Amino acid sequence: MKVLIVGGGGREHAIAWKAVQSPRVEKLYCAPGNAGIAQVAECVDIGVMDFDAQVAFAKEHGIDLVIVGPDDPLAAGAVDAFEAAGIRAFGPRKNAAILEGSKAFSKDLMKKYNIPTAGYETFDSPEKALAYIEHAPMPIVLKADGLALGKGVLICNTREEAKDGVKTLMLDKQFGSAGDRIVVEEFMTGREVSVLSFVDGKTIKIMTSAQDHKRAKDGDQGLNTGGMGTFSPSPFYTEEVDSFCRNYIYQPTVDAMRAEGREFQGIIFFGLMLTEQGPKVLEYNARFGDPETQVVLPRMKNDIMDVFEACVDGTLDQVELEFEDNAAVCVVLASAGYPEHYEKGYKMTGFENFKDKDGYYVFHAGSKFDAEGNIVTNGGRVLGVTAKGATLKEARENAYKATEWIEFGNKYMRHDIGKAIDEA
Repeated sequence: MKVLIVGGGGREHAIAWKAVQSPRVEKLYCAPGNAGIAQVAECVDIGVMDFDAQVAFAKEHGIDLVIVGPDDPLAAGAVDAFEAAGIRAFGPRKNAAILEGSKAFSKDLMKKYNIPTAGYETFDSPEKALAYIEHAPMPIVLKADGLALGKGVLICNTREEAKDGVKTLMLDKQFGSAGDRIVVEEFMTGREVSVLSFVDGKTIKIMTSAQDHKRAKDGDQGLNTGGMGTFSPSPFYTEEVDSFCRNYIYQPTVDAMRAEGREFQGIIFFGLMLTEQGPKVLEYNARFGDPETQVVLPRMKNDIMDVFEACVDGTLDQVELEFEDNAAVCVVLASAGYPEHYEKGYKMTGFENFKDKDGYYVFHAGSKFDAEGNIVTNGGRVLGVTAKGATLKEARENAYKATEWIEFGNKYMRHDIGKAIDEA
């Protein structure tokens, strides 16, 4: 089969790497891709939001299945555009991608269907939000309603911070129209766990757990980022937690979307908080997490094309997901200064060190070829270095060892990814 992946980040590199292992894939394209994806797929210079060009390309090249990676095109109706042209696509339609596309929608859905989550209020008016904050208990969480590259969540410890946060989101429009409406949420404490799942509209199959590190600096300091590293599985995601989530969170979410006439086909990523009162939903994403995908897919035994097709065909109940009984850790190599100001265009070396090394991977997020054909940095998050091990500690040791194999001018990383492993 001929396959097109839409996207150009570390998540899409991991998906492409997994897809080419399938004997069923005869040709793989990626739009727009990056310098790493170019090693496993033919990259096509079409932007992720250019649906017309994507559809035209898919028709012209006889594409059998399209896999849409990022949140923006999904929320804007990429899957609908392909389906309207008679092309099979993996991912939620626009009316289902709202699960991630609107925080207010997802909170209202959870409230209506009794899915455990933090208490909240939604505001369209900054004045009303500020008035509410005057009397709300601190700390408090402010969330932009719309998509904000994973950075639209502000944790405010004081009223002053909360007021500044309302100003940032609603008046200064730091995330544009995503902040026209905000959700103000009670602050939950506990362990955070991410759980990825495949969904075909009715059936949900859970992959494995992972834990992300959102803050830019060691010790969970600094600004929120798209994610600086992750590990899988989470030692805190016990059988007891799993069984609770299956009964009260996972299947109920899929059923709720169906009941609302928004049947969900694709990936649901559950961001969970393990509180003293039990697991609660922090957020939903309607696609593979980044960098969670870079630790989950290397541990997956299935032919991923079989699973993608089962989701599109509505036959996921016939698939059993299988994962290796091991662990993986991913450390993101970023450009110094990310997520604020950083320079691009630094030459990277050392990729040959990963050749023929079983259990070591380098997934490209922000990379491209320069005029001379060198691989250079082209983003805030540049690479994800993933390593497997028999245990989480071994995987972490291997991942940090492998970060030394790659060099570039403004290389920056956190040195405490997986610190929580020692607390388990």
